[in-house]
Amino acid sequence: MTLRALEATDAAAFQALRLQGLLAHPEAFASSWEEESAQPLEQVAARLAPRPDGLVFGAFQGDTLLGVAGLAREGLRKLAHKGWIWGVYVAPPARRQGGAEALLRHALDHARDAWGLRQVNLGGNTRNAAAHALYLKLGFESFGLERGFLRVGDAWHDEHQMVRHLTEPTA
Repeated sequence: MTLRALEATDAAAFQALRLQGLLAHPEAFASSWEEESAQPLEQVAARLAPRPDGLVFGAFQGDTLLGVAGLAREGLRKLAHKGWIWGVYVAPPARRQGGAEALLRHALDHARDAWGLRQVNLGGNTRNAAAHALYLKLGFESFGLERGFLRVGDAWHDEHQMVRHLTEPTA
């Protein structure tokens, strides 16, 4: 498995995988299939263009994109020590092979080593026990629970708010 930041040229593969995730697991994402399927490929490519405050990492087997994880940095000066992980998804045939863990470790390493971040936050649906267990394994700690975070149809979903400290804050 190869891990790397996605580029604009990966737009079609990213969009296909992202739409697959949004369709199969709408409760796992704040965005919806309806919203993102309407985005032109040029807009997706622009979203993937490397920026100093945001990247999407991909896990590849050969040329096939199997998983993704987004990493973004807070833009305000007083919050620039923090980032967040978003949009984690691994295609079903590649699950339980360490891809999600590898992607998240790669994102955390980048956050600490390349961006110098002190902490990374993420949110995860409380019903996704496998994801929650992975986040705990990687050192994330829960700091809150948002009830009714997401509504999919008539179902309400709660979300764990979690943080992973990369370095200890100093006074």
